[in-house]
Amino acid sequence: MENEQLNLTREWDKTFPKSDLVDHEKVTFHNRYGVTLAADLYRPRSAEPGARLAAIAVSGPFGAVKEQASGLYAQTMAERGFLTLAFDPSFTGESGGEPRYMASPDINTEDFLAAVDYLSCRDDVDASRIGIIGICGWGGLALNAAALDPRIKATVASTMYDMARVAAKGYFDEADSPEARMEQRRALAEQRTRDYASGTYERAGGVVDPLPEDAPWFVRDYYDYYKTPRGYHPRSLNSNEGWNVIGTQSFLNQPILAYAGEIENAVMVLHGDAAHSCYMGRDAFALLKGENKELVLVPGAVHTDLYDGGGKDAIPRDTIQAFFERYLA
Repeated sequence: MENEQLNLTREWDKTFPKSDLVDHEKVTFHNRYGVTLAADLYRPRSAEPGARLAAIAVSGPFGAVKEQASGLYAQTMAERGFLTLAFDPSFTGESGGEPRYMASPDINTEDFLAAVDYLSCRDDVDASRIGIIGICGWGGLALNAAALDPRIKATVASTMYDMARVAAKGYFDEADSPEARMEQRRALAEQRTRDYASGTYERAGGVVDPLPEDAPWFVRDYYDYYKTPRGYHPRSLNSNEGWNVIGTQSFLNQPILAYAGEIENAVMVLHGDAAHSCYMGRDAFALLKGENKELVLVPGAVHTDLYDGGGKDAIPRDTIQAFFERYLA
């Protein structure tokens, strides 16, 4: 088990300012498929020397990088006393894996479990107090990871997407039919043939730019985050050329929330009640069982407001902190 030597950026290149309350360093770790993942580690400066801290691994949104929302969440939780790890998923950002810009329900769930492996083996982490935060599409993957790995004592799924549901049924389940799914399968199969013949993978495109006048309001929200100085990053798929066209193919027939009802440890589903995606958070929460499950709805917040606060401090930092303090005690 060896980590690949990755070419990591050492200067601060986040979309948010650096905090004076935490120490930051770049680290790497590997998953069970041999992919080396790049991560930003944040440690509270207030921690006592030799202390073994509660830890939180963070990733998302789907198609973003650790320099965007996941890093902001990680730094914020480190300011509040947790050791945190914001990582790039396999095949994206500064992480390894070839070919680039691929996604996988299995491998991306494994990325979370590998982060738990890494944190569990650090001398400054209490391995019995590890949680995770998944943002957007990584919210659904975080629930899948929590269902698979009981080492994850507490999970926050923030402004979550169920990527398998969107892939198989479309937005708002408007393409939920065998015919619509078969049309997708045929298109993806044809794309695979073209890609193989050409020796390269066609990219699907990130957030549409320029923004059409008739763009849905939630697409405008994505544009305002990914395509402006607010959230743009040169390594972000959503800010640039997006996933490979066939990059998310396997989500089409691999449901990721099948065993969410068997998660025994604590879960918070956090969503803006004005988000176009809120139905996915509500429905995911309905699958959960037990008194250690919480649904937190932020009044008036849209999907991307929970990426960075949306200019109105929409991320309920105190609520997230209290949740982890309770269940990672």
